[in-house]
Amino acid sequence: MAKHGEVTITIERPIEAVFDFLADGENDKRFSKRIIEIAKTTDGPVGVGTVYRSTARDFGRTATHEFEITEFERPTRIRWRELSKGPVVVSEGGYELREQGTATELTFHGDLEGRGIGKLILGPLSRRVRAGFPEFAQSIEDTVEASV
Repeated sequence: MAKHGEVTITIERPIEAVFDFLADGENDKRFSKRIIEIAKTTDGPVGVGTVYRSTARDFGRTATHEFEITEFERPTRIRWRELSKGPVVVSEGGYELREQGTATELTFHGDLEGRGIGKLILGPLSRRVRAGFPEFAQSIEDTVEASV
């Protein structure tokens, strides 16, 4: 059973600008402390089927992750799933954007799934990840507002 977490923030930028910034997955390293490097590994413009590979520092460990975009609806929705085979993966994550006048309401969500031994650590790990969501959301807000 997946563990769900989400957080909603308001970014004082137009929805199209926020979407375009977030749609470029290589921007993740600008607002996520855990991302060491990230690159798009598929050809063509970003959309459904685009894959990003990242190296991240997760709870003291360095690991490689691959994510595939599964939904891409400009300017309101980006969703992805993790292709990696680790014990705990993001079975679905995404951004939902809503226009709020000249600002954008952004909801970030993630569903963690445990596999094998990962099922044993999923509960405590998901609580720890969710506890970091407010700080992560604030970092997105600060970075987007400073960048676009």
